[in-house]
Amino acid sequence: MITSIREVRRAKGMTLDDVARACQPPTTAQTIGRLETGTRTVSVGWLNRIADALGVAAADLVTLPDRSGIPVAAILDAGGVTAPKQAILLTPPAATPGLIAITVAAGTGDYRRGDEIWCETIAPDRYANAVNRDVLVPRPAGRFVFGRLIGRDGGKLHILPMEAGGRQQVVSDPPWIAPAVKLVRSL
Repeated sequence: MITSIREVRRAKGMTLDDVARACQPPTTAQTIGRLETGTRTVSVGWLNRIADALGVAAADLVTLPDRSGIPVAAILDAGGVTAPKQAILLTPPAATPGLIAITVAAGTGDYRRGDEIWCETIAPDRYANAVNRDVLVPRPAGRFVFGRLIGRDGGKLHILPMEAGGRQQVVSDPPWIAPAVKLVRSL
């Protein structure tokens, strides 16, 4: 099986040690390195552990012949634009369980009309990981709040709205929240 563990890890800006520590239960950087290079066989169990540590679906770590990628033609950095030293393929976005979206009908905050905001739903035990991120929070009767999660006090979440001058809102005990994970903007 050909894996793209290394490519995904690098794209996420993580070191071998970061991934090893994020695995449940934690492992060593050496083990992750062996799994990346194929020195050690990647079982389905390892694939799932590493995918969870990287925050991706296990399918994103396996290179399948029928799955197409988008070739990277250039790399842009502070020094300008350069060609990649080796071939790089980016995996197009794929829907995963728990992924929901917001479409922006009118510009607000950092978001423009036409933007798509992709969010990943999380359970209450992971709310602390979403502090200082933009989140979608459900409210009763099919309503929502979208804004920056600025604090958490027990079961109460403090949300700062996107619009300038908006008042902080407090939502008690939502069953889930969905931090923004990807912004899709047409040029």
